[in-house]
Amino acid sequence: MNTRTLLAAALAAFLIGLGGCAVTRGQETVGGYVDDTAITTSVKARFVDNRDVDASSIKVETLNGMVLLSGFAKNNTERTTAESIARNVAGVRTVRNDISVRP
Repeated sequence: MNTRTLLAAALAAFLIGLGGCAVTRGQETVGGYVDDTAITTSVKARFVDNRDVDASSIKVETLNGMVLLSGFAKNNTERTTAESIARNVAGVRTVRNDISVRP
């Protein structure tokens, strides 16, 4: 085998494997996985930009446009602000807010 053939085979194996990763997470396509990753990144970035939300205390996960927020907030205002921020990100279908308030 020459180098180009070997490189093409390796690339094909990588792309097939990448598609398999999306399916194992419950998503239909690699594009869905990429969209969910972009949503998660956007929500976290908006948390960092907002003074009322401690981005390091709140975990964000996205699956098929559904955002799951978990972690801890200092008060109920921070909890509801985080949910509001997540709801206003493009591509978000629903938000499940499992953030616990701890003083």
